[in-house]
Order: sequence, then structure tokens, then C-alpha cells
Amino acid sequence: MLIKECKGFELEKEKSNTSEDFFNRSEVTFIEDGVEKTLHVLYVRYFDQIFAEFTPYQQDPIMVHEGNEVYFKEIVALICLLKNPGLRSRKRLYINSKQEFAAYFQDINFTKLPEIMLALKQKKGFELRSPLEFILQPL
Repeated sequence: MLIKECKGFELEKEKSNTSEDFFNRSEVTFIEDGVEKTLHVLYVRYFDQIFAEFTPYQQDPIMVHEGNEVYFKEIVALICLLKNPGLRSRKRLYINSKQEFAAYFQDINFTKLPEIMLALKQKKGFELRSPLEFILQPL
């Protein structure tokens, strides 16, 4: 699978009676078997304020390398895809539970994550051989 792009953004209200401004969207675009797909993850914006509870990151941007900044909302969909490869066949995922959100980040090998993000910023793609490379394995 070739990961092409990871991005994230805050939703804004389109109408005054909607609640979009409480949510963020994270997207990961990838090519699998010659087909380009995008997984959209919609989640409660509050989770951006508490990500230090379930990740090693203490502030946003979570990574800075040679002037390239990576924000937490950019990695959420990627993390979900790494943790649950079955999401490759889905287009959308909605997470409104802190417990469910935190579970996606459990056992992720955060030291390898910059490898993907750096490749995306420099080469515009990362060849993912196995999601297991990014999951911490029990000893």
C-alpha cells in the first residue's frame, strides 16, 4: 500500500444551528491494488487538547523537521489505518468516545511515525509494507 497524503483540519460552521465547529477531520489517502482511496476520520475536537494523555506528544505541532510542521490532526486517520487495517475498505469513521479514540493510539510505535511523515513531506509517498511495523509487539 502506498500512502500518498495525510491531512487534517478543523470543521467550521456552515449554518448557525449546526455543530461542525466541535469536530475535526483527518484524512489519509492511499493506493491499494491500483485504486486510490481516502479514509476520512471525524472526531471530537476536544481530543486535540488532550492527546498528551495517550501519545508521547506534548504540544502541537507534534513534529518539526527542516521547517516542515506536522500537527496532531494530520496523523489521526493514519494511526486509525495502521491500528485497524480493516479500515482500508471504509470511507468514513466517526469517533466521539475518548476511550475508543485513545484505543487507536495504544501500542503505536511513535518513534517510527516520523519516517512516514517525513517521506510524505519530501517524496510525496510512503510504501507501507505492513502496518505491524508501526505497532509495538509484546516481548
